[in-house]
Amino acid sequence: MKDLFDLTGKVALVTGGTHGIGLAIGLLLGKAGAKVCVNDLQEEKLQSCKESFAKEGLDVFTLKFNVTDEHDTDKGISLIEKKAGPVDILVNNAGIIKRIPILDMSIADYKQVIDVDLVAPLIVAKRVAPNMILKRSGKIINMCSMMSIYGRNTVSAYASAKGGLMLLTRNMTCEWAKFNIQINGIGPGYIATSQTAPIRENGHPFNDLVMTRTPAGRWGEPEDVANAALFLASKASNFVNGHILFVDGGILANFGYVKGENEL
Repeated sequence: MKDLFDLTGKVALVTGGTHGIGLAIGLLLGKAGAKVCVNDLQEEKLQSCKESFAKEGLDVFTLKFNVTDEHDTDKGISLIEKKAGPVDILVNNAGIIKRIPILDMSIADYKQVIDVDLVAPLIVAKRVAPNMILKRSGKIINMCSMMSIYGRNTVSAYASAKGGLMLLTRNMTCEWAKFNIQINGIGPGYIATSQTAPIRENGHPFNDLVMTRTPAGRWGEPEDVANAALFLASKASNFVNGHILFVDGGILANFGYVKGENEL
């Protein structure tokens, strides 16, 4: 059983993995034995990431590069290959969201979300996939969303990108699964992170919505998503491909219209 989830000797890249869900995934992959690499654009976040790993007695290779820039990504991953080795596990975690009504959203804002949340995963995957193909082994995990399959007020760009990422995941599978590469997605539900703290307070309308509609009766924790990532990064998922694993406490099984929801 331990061997099934053992990642010893594997090199894992978690993009944007300096905080929240990405950090939780990196820490768990590290505890499973992987050599974890994390990128970000902000030095202070990379330093904070190092400190988080050190507290757990783990090493992490951090580096700064822009996942939306092909040249910069190539330089960054070339450095990873030199320092740690070819990437065996890619977690396309970097992402942004802009909560703006469609009529108020500039095309520049829309394109930025698409670039980060949809184009960047393709850029990074294209860079690491050739080595995976040569080795006939690899894991690619794309961070999708519940918004991969349904819309919501003010998140048109994000939902467009995440819906596209779900289909990109399946198309990567169609082309690369024959090389023993497993490509899957994770669709987190509502997760308790620093970003969601303001809307998780008792009495907040959105907190009430989540607690009412989530059959598990709680917000998810970053570790809940990390557990799913470990499964998809391990031998345990060697015949799981093109799948989106929703880690949502059952909310998609129970989600429906609630009066006033569209105003949240």
